[in-house]
Amino acid sequence: MIDLLVAGGGPAGLATAIHAASAGMEAVVIEPRGTPVDKACGEGIMPGGVRALEGLGVRVGGHALRGIRYVDGLHRAQALFSDGSGLGVRRTELHAALARRAAEVGVVVLSGRVGEVRQSADAVSAGGLRARWLAAADGLHSPLRRSLGLDLPSRRPRRFGLRQHFRVSPWTDFVEVHWSVFGEAYVTPVGDGLVGVAVLSTARCGFGAHLAHFPRLCRLLDGPAAGPVRGAGPLRQRARRRTAGRVVLVGDAAGYTDALTGEGVALALASAEAAVRCLRAGRPQAYERYWRRLSLRHRLLTEGLVRLSGHAAVARLVVPAAARMPSVFSAAVRALQ
Repeated sequence: MIDLLVAGGGPAGLATAIHAASAGMEAVVIEPRGTPVDKACGEGIMPGGVRALEGLGVRVGGHALRGIRYVDGLHRAQALFSDGSGLGVRRTELHAALARRAAEVGVVVLSGRVGEVRQSADAVSAGGLRARWLAAADGLHSPLRRSLGLDLPSRRPRRFGLRQHFRVSPWTDFVEVHWSVFGEAYVTPVGDGLVGVAVLSTARCGFGAHLAHFPRLCRLLDGPAAGPVRGAGPLRQRARRRTAGRVVLVGDAAGYTDALTGEGVALALASAEAAVRCLRAGRPQAYERYWRRLSLRHRLLTEGLVRLSGHAAVARLVVPAAARMPSVFSAAVRALQ
């Protein structure tokens, strides 16, 4: 019988499988898509996520990031990372690097879908396989979260994200968050001559229409677009809990607030390690407590910023206030590392 079956072969699923295999567990991943998988995301990894990748033995290139900068017209506020560098990296490169490491430690990746999940006192059956545990890492709109009755509806306005790359030389080694009353644009240098821009908003319109709300940013993006526009959303997803019997939810499947603070990958990697630790100890119920503790600062800060961005009059004050109180802004950035 397999020790751990992982539903979903994205970064969270592969990280979970790598942790399991490195701890001596037999890990099998089921994923319907080929590697590498692209996705609409900001592509910035916080210092904690960089350290987590190093701990997994994952080697990936990219563009080193020194901190976070908020921009709104003539106003700006920035804070340096105090505990190492972040990393801007194409999602496809990150996924490919995780896939290589998974193969190195003996993770088996099968093409397919998990489908129905059946549980007994000592095993889980899914995708034609039987395992001691199942990690659901099947993404933002997790079918497994829904089928297990763990979905929790959200009454908040729904936010969506669109991402596009541009062939321009990065003008900064910060992640830049450009603010407007219409939403935010999250700018990440991801390599020599390539910058990613993700726009976040409640509005449903094309990428160009979103970008027009950021005239200063448009002037900086003086090179051609590279690759297709990709979208994601609604971003906010809630779960009643992160465990159901012998199943644990990992990554975006465990619940997601918003992409604004850019901590998604770091949190997914940290929760993957916690999930494996709890399963090895035979205590899946302990994972809920670990997840809540790991994600607390992220959830509080992101929720607060999203609420502010939803009020036009208040959104105009975010960057000026951060510029006037640099110590407070720096403390918030440190909390996300």
